[in-house]
Amino acid sequence: MNTVLTSASSDHINNQEDQPLALRLMARFISWAFHPVFVPVYVMAFLIYEHPFQFTGFDPRQKMLVMLQAVAMYLFFPLVTVLLLKALGFIESIQLKKQKDRIIPLVACGVWYFWIWYVWHNLPDYPDMAIRFALAIWISSWTSLMLNTRMKISLHAISMGIAVAFLFLLAFTQALNFGLYLALVVFIAGLVCTARFLVSDHTRAEVYGGFALGVLSMLAAQVFG
Repeated sequence: MNTVLTSASSDHINNQEDQPLALRLMARFISWAFHPVFVPVYVMAFLIYEHPFQFTGFDPRQKMLVMLQAVAMYLFFPLVTVLLLKALGFIESIQLKKQKDRIIPLVACGVWYFWIWYVWHNLPDYPDMAIRFALAIWISSWTSLMLNTRMKISLHAISMGIAVAFLFLLAFTQALNFGLYLALVVFIAGLVCTARFLVSDHTRAEVYGGFALGVLSMLAAQVFG
């Protein structure tokens, strides 16, 4: 069994090295540009500043406050957590390449994600879709933590699965033309998942499973949120 695993790992490394340098660099750029800490911020920026009526009753200062909350809980605190863990020697790499490296960051992120959902859920006049989106992220974080004991599921794919499902739910539940946004998010999801095959050690099951987990988390939040 160890021989088989070693062989599979070597084949994957060789496949990466066989790819043109420009392709690998582009895949790395896409992986960073659509890192799981950025995707929720992108979606919230779309809801706050682009969607015609999700935050209609909010003045510019209130919109900025919501945006800062999203940046703090989805980007700043997760990044600080990982950097502190690396500095203290609790994880080997900030890229969380090993399953054991993901345990503490996923627990910490679960706390941040629960907090932002809880705050928005209990504040008046916050759009339901924004609250459900926050709930989906929290659900996916704890589910991925449980699955981490069996596989190193792709967090990139999870975030894109949530984003795709979220945009489709908006399109199906609101009388707006979301054709351009749907095409864009599906295209980006394809790029991100392809990039993870090119520059990571994820298996097909970990990438496809991550995307499916993201979709299911968003659907669960829609039903129970």
